[in-house]
Amino acid sequence: MGGQLKKLGLVVMGAVIGFALTLNLSAVAERPQAQAPAPLPIEELRTFSEVFGRIKSDYVEPVDDKKLIKEAITGMVAGLDPHSAYLDQDAYKELQAGTQGEFGGLGIEVSMEDGLVRVVSPIDDTPAARAGIKPGDLIIKLDDAAVKGMTLNDAVKRMRGKPDTQITLTLLRKNEPKPLVVTLTRAVIKMKSVKLKEIEPGYASIRVSQFQEHTGEDLAAAIEKFYKDNNGAIKGLVLDLRNDPGGLLNAAVGVSASFLPRDALVVYTEGRVADAKMRLTATPENYLRGPTDADYAAALPALVKKVPMVVLVNGGSASASEIVAGALQDHHRATIMGVQTFGKGSVQTILPLSNNTALKLTTARYFTPNGRSIQAKGIVPDVVVPEDADAVESMLGIREADLEGHLSNPTDKKGEAVKPASKPAAAAGQEAPAKPAHKPQAKVEDGKEKPDYQLDQAIAYLKGKQPKAN
Repeated sequence: MGGQLKKLGLVVMGAVIGFALTLNLSAVAERPQAQAPAPLPIEELRTFSEVFGRIKSDYVEPVDDKKLIKEAITGMVAGLDPHSAYLDQDAYKELQAGTQGEFGGLGIEVSMEDGLVRVVSPIDDTPAARAGIKPGDLIIKLDDAAVKGMTLNDAVKRMRGKPDTQITLTLLRKNEPKPLVVTLTRAVIKMKSVKLKEIEPGYASIRVSQFQEHTGEDLAAAIEKFYKDNNGAIKGLVLDLRNDPGGLLNAAVGVSASFLPRDALVVYTEGRVADAKMRLTATPENYLRGPTDADYAAALPALVKKVPMVVLVNGGSASASEIVAGALQDHHRATIMGVQTFGKGSVQTILPLSNNTALKLTTARYFTPNGRSIQAKGIVPDVVVPEDADAVESMLGIREADLEGHLSNPTDKKGEAVKPASKPAAAAGQEAPAKPAHKPQAKVEDGKEKPDYQLDQAIAYLKGKQPKAN
C-alpha cells in the first residue's frame, strides 16, 4: 500500500504542477510557473489511496492500474468545467486533425451535459448537417450503446471511424414526442471553413463554419475575388457566423482584422498565470501563423473596412464566433443580427503531456474591446431576428449558462443579461426590418431548399444603409 501511495503521490504531483476559444495551442515545457504549487492535500490523498486499494482488492473483476489512473485523471479534469478535458493519444491526434481542417467522422460539434452528449452545432456539408442534426439535439445512444456513463472523449471516438461505415444515433429533440433515430454514413470531413455566395450584384454572404488554421486567408481570398468580379463595386457584406462553434483564437483575430483598422483591439484575456493575460489587436503578429506568412488582411481593398456589414449569429454561435461578433459590435463596425449567442467566453489551452497525450485546460476568460465578458451570457444582437419569421426564439437548445459547472460571468454582478455597451447609430431603436419584396434567399436543409429568413432580412437591412464616410 505504501508503494502505491508513493506512486499515486507522484502522479498527482505531476497533475498539480502541470492544465483556448477557443483553442490556444502552447508548449508547456517552456511555460514558467507563476508561483510555487500549494502543498499536497495529504488527507485527501490518503483517502484516494484507500479507494484505489479497495478497488484493486475488492472489485468484482481485476482492474489494470493504468486504467484506474487514467480514469482518475479524466474525472479530475472533467469536474472543473464543461470544456476542460484530458486527451489520450487518440483524442489528441483527432483534435490536431480537426484544427487543420480534415478528419474522419460525422461532422458534428458536441459537448457533455448531465452525462449525455449535446449537439452544439453540425458542420456545414457533412453527414450530420445533411441528416438534419440540429443544435441542441441530445444524443442518448450510439448504435446500441447508451451514452449515459461515457466520457465525452469516448463518445467522440465512437462517432468517428473509417469512411463509408455507418453509425445510428438516437436523439432527443425539444418538442418532439419521441426519440429520433438517424443512421449516418461516416466520411472524411474536409472542412472548407469559408464560403462566399453572391446574393445579388454588390451584395454577398460570407459563411464561416469554423475557425481553422487557414480561415483568415481563405476569407481574404474570397473577398478579393468578389471585389474583382464586381469591379470594386461592393455594396454590402453579410458575415454569417450562425452555428459556428468556434476554433482557433488567432483565426478569430485574423477574421476581425480583415474588417477593422490596424492595431484595433480585438479581444483580451484574463487568467491566473502571466501568459493567460493577453491583448490581441489587429496586427499581423496576432493572427499570422509565422513571420514569413503574407499579411492577408493588409492586402484587402480599403473599401472592405468601411462597406456596410451585418454579422448573423444564433444560439449555435460560440467562442471564436462570439469574439469576432463582439469586436465588430464594440467598434461599431457591423450590425449584429439574429438571436443571442451561446455564451462560451473561456479560453482552453492545449498543454502537451508525455506519451503523446495532452490536457485541454480552461486557463482564462476573454473580454470584448469594451470590457464585456460574454461568459454564460453571449452576444446580444443589435437587431433581433428569429430564424423563422413566426418564431419567438430560434434556438431550441441550451446555452453555456445551462451547462453544469459552467464558469460565472465576472462582469455580470446582478445576474441580469449583459447588453451591448452601445449600438451602431443605424441600428439604435430599429426593429427587425419588414419582409422585403425580393425573392428570399435559400438554404439547404435535409436536401431541400428552404427560405433563409435571417439572411433575407440582413440584405434588406444593408440596402437601407449608406457607407460610412472616412
